Amino acid sequence: MGEFVRVEADQAVATIRLDRPPMNALSDAVQAELLAAASQVSADPDIRAVILWGGERVFAAGADIKEMSAAGTVRMDRQSKRLQDALTAVARIGKPVVAAITGYALGGGLELALCADFRVAGQGARVGQPEILLGLIPGAGGTQRLPRLIGPARAKDLIYTGRFVAAAEALAIGLVDQVVPDDQVYQAARELVARYAAGPAIALQAAKRAIDQGLETDIETGLEIERLNFTGLFATEDASAGMRSFVENGPGKATFSGR
Repeated sequence: MGEFVRVEADQAVATIRLDRPPMNALSDAVQAELLAAASQVSADPDIRAVILWGGERVFAAGADIKEMSAAGTVRMDRQSKRLQDALTAVARIGKPVVAAITGYALGGGLELALCADFRVAGQGARVGQPEILLGLIPGAGGTQRLPRLIGPARAKDLIYTGRFVAAAEALAIGLVDQVVPDDQVYQAARELVARYAAGPAIALQAAKRAIDQGLETDIETGLEIERLNFTGLFATEDASAGMRSFVENGPGKATFSGR
């Protein structure tokens, strides 16, 4: 249990809860606790799905500008690596992850949301990469994950202008996957991950790994990544149970143990 980031487990779903009022700025302390939280949920076999949640008012408004403004090149070189490491740990959680976005998800806050598999936003949410307005560029994945998600031209527009994007536009360009009333964001995220929490955990991890690693390479290498993950699953109890259930009872009726 961290001071600013905590893990709240409810059955098979864990919520990584950011709680650094007023705006959940990603300070050095928040980054360290976020890394620890990602490691915790990754290692816990009882956790099958994860929600990233900043509370009812705001997801995360980005880096702590006061901390950042006092840093020179040498110090920021170290700090940016720590920030990237924290967010990469979230991106590599081998379980379905949903970001539940209320209020603002800006700069590092949006970069954190980009580490999730899916994003649910409230109708009043605003997202963006406003680093250019500080004379900077995104430094925690925005120039890499954002164009992979919405395409390079749209990503360049958001990064070049630093403009805030309303929820409806974010949905239209594929930046978020679902828009709901602000007071229903967390519940919608829970309903989304619930469909995965009872699934075959090892197969879900393999699917996520194959997709994410495949996006970073050529098609031939990607196909080999897929093949190795596919064949490896034949050593799992879930694959045996799933195929046996299909033969005996038809599709969609298997119960999985996560082994």
